[in-house]
Amino acid sequence: MKGVVIFLADGFEDMEALGTRDVLIRGGIPVQTVSIADDYTAESSHGVTVFADTSRSDFEPEEEGTGGKDLMIFPGGMPGSKNLAEDKELMDLMKRHYADGGAVAAICAAPGLVLSQLDGLEGKRFTCFEGFQDPLIAKGAVYTPESTVTDGRIITGRGAGHAVNFGLAILRYLKGDEAAEKVKGGLML
Repeated sequence: MKGVVIFLADGFEDMEALGTRDVLIRGGIPVQTVSIADDYTAESSHGVTVFADTSRSDFEPEEEGTGGKDLMIFPGGMPGSKNLAEDKELMDLMKRHYADGGAVAAICAAPGLVLSQLDGLEGKRFTCFEGFQDPLIAKGAVYTPESTVTDGRIITGRGAGHAVNFGLAILRYLKGDEAAEKVKGGLML
């Protein structure tokens, strides 16, 4: 899948989706939001309705030529993470994307529920909301309670309070330290 895409399911965590998007936009990264529903909306875990750039029915992922700078982002929140993880078509797309050399990023409950469906996680370091680490540990991944962890083409964040750091970690992965530090400075962090 080409480009940088944030997938939104009903029950997503506001800060983790929109804060991440904001940081990436500030860093000059074109980001597309996709509602996994057939319409263009997704309702956050706090009852905020968001209009995505596109919907599942209109989303046409270009898979040929996928590389490490192409990124699928999965915000946490409940039941948003569960809704993402139960979407077989989306999980199949993620598996192909990662197998083809694409990157994935997930925060909060999403690393444990969504990224745990990937193969080849042995020895990979990750973080997530405490209590959701067991599915990744069962696949041989190594849990650490850090704010964010980047291990190869996998970027994970701990939770809503770490959403800006998660966005900065993704920006650093895509454009380097200088771009991330510039956005961080602009946010007065």
